[in-house]
Amino acid sequence: MMSRTEMQPTPLISELAKQIAEHLRAENPQAGTRLVERKLAERFRVSRSPIRSALQLLHTQGMLGVAGSGGFITIDTPEASWPEQESIPNNDEAMYLRIAQDRLDNLLPERVTENELQRRYDLTRGELARLLRRILSEGWIERLPGHGWAFLPMLTSIEAYKDSYRFRLTIEPAAILEPGFVLDRAPLEACRQQQQRLVDGEIWSVSSPALFDMNSKLHEAIIECSRNSFFIDGLKRVDRLRRLMEYRQSLDRRYAIIRCREHVELVDLLLADRRLDASKFMKQHLSSVSVEKVMNTAGTAVQGVSSGDD
Repeated sequence: MMSRTEMQPTPLISELAKQIAEHLRAENPQAGTRLVERKLAERFRVSRSPIRSALQLLHTQGMLGVAGSGGFITIDTPEASWPEQESIPNNDEAMYLRIAQDRLDNLLPERVTENELQRRYDLTRGELARLLRRILSEGWIERLPGHGWAFLPMLTSIEAYKDSYRFRLTIEPAAILEPGFVLDRAPLEACRQQQQRLVDGEIWSVSSPALFDMNSKLHEAIIECSRNSFFIDGLKRVDRLRRLMEYRQSLDRRYAIIRCREHVELVDLLLADRRLDASKFMKQHLSSVSVEKVMNTAGTAVQGVSSGDD
């Protein structure tokens, strides 16, 4: 017999199932990949119980299979009809960046209600819901129990931003040389294809937040091969913290395309099992980026958006 959640999922479970589906659609894991509830719970900042219910919902909709030992697995991509990611209207994109800027400028309090946001930005409920879903999935806001929302800590000073790159310079080259490093070819090849498309011309049309996501996703895919949970969690936390700081910048896309070419070369070194060379290249890559980005952040006015580079 179906449970109440399977028969009539709550709005939370429905939204969580959609977010998981969009995440899997973006990651495109191989068929048969086992989904780990703990990792999904950490990613979406919820407990394992709603994750389990959301996975069950996706299974009943024919989007996931059941593992022989229990739990859920991905199925063949043609068979899994992931819901298309909703398009972002131009006015939504502009409003998203305005909210990000207001948060960086401390014009928004740490805790807000939906009614306050609606009035401040003259939004409909539907428009605000789309924006909050996006901000929630990117990890810089969380829903409060019962009522309201709370913005999460972010990097706001140039010194903290500089420290974040020094931290990355320490852990990312080292992660490639970890004894437990195991190359995950599929996600790295997918990231390489994405970066190559940017080099081939998409760099000029993709939005800054989308470019940030593509580049951070590549670095996170590499560090996940280390199997060192401290390295992995450390980088993901830094990426969340620095997201809005990136939006202060207005780097030329001509510089961003150079970094995308470096990403392609970096992945090629890893795929060729040249880990020592890849570690050295990662250090050179981050060293160049850190100088570029820190100088730009220090000299950029508090308006505009970044190139999304690394």
